[in-house]
Amino acid sequence: MQVQNNNIQSKKIRVILIDDHKLMRVGLKSLFEKFPDISVIAESESGKEGIEKVRVHNPDVAIIDVGLNDISGVEVAKRILSNNPNVKIIMLTSHLDENNIMESLRVGVNAYVLKDINSDMLAMVLRSVNDGAMWLDPKVVPIIRESTGGVIPAKNKNRANFKASHANLTEREYEVLKLVVDGKSNYEIAQILKISEHTSKAHVCNIIQKLVVDDRTQAAVKALKEGIV
Repeated sequence: MQVQNNNIQSKKIRVILIDDHKLMRVGLKSLFEKFPDISVIAESESGKEGIEKVRVHNPDVAIIDVGLNDISGVEVAKRILSNNPNVKIIMLTSHLDENNIMESLRVGVNAYVLKDINSDMLAMVLRSVNDGAMWLDPKVVPIIRESTGGVIPAKNKNRANFKASHANLTEREYEVLKLVVDGKSNYEIAQILKISEHTSKAHVCNIIQKLVVDDRTQAAVKALKEGIV
């Protein structure tokens, strides 16, 4: 029985909270206590302290407030990933700021989350990020799509490299994916490509499966991040 308990403990996702608002840290810590697979191992009220604590504790996931008092959350994420590239980063914010969104993606964060997210969804995002997925709040995607700067992460891939990485997508599926990135519905995709709505839906389902994501929003995010558009 003791071995089983140790196995359960070893599977916990180890999290550090970096937020200059104590009430927010207390709230997040209390929230995660109800999930047996998540453990808050450290917390910090400043960016510089948070960077050091990540170095010391080597967590699986760092949840970082975008607006810290000493240095920006984006800069904290950048320094953490420079020193600890295996740490997954979730940016947490109350505001939809285009510059923070774009800079966060450029430094390589794994998720950009608004603070009005519910507890179960945040736990889901944390687990997904820990497994290597990327997640953006649905309210963030239109800002990325409409940004004149585009999404140009440091490790950006061009369309040819994206296609080489996802050669199992057909040419038609690439056309559909680009329209998904543009925010088109299945009906609108069907009208543009002159196919049935049923066929349009089937293409989207295939794309989601082939890109190993959970929904069309994540498919759009992955396409944007990896440079298909």
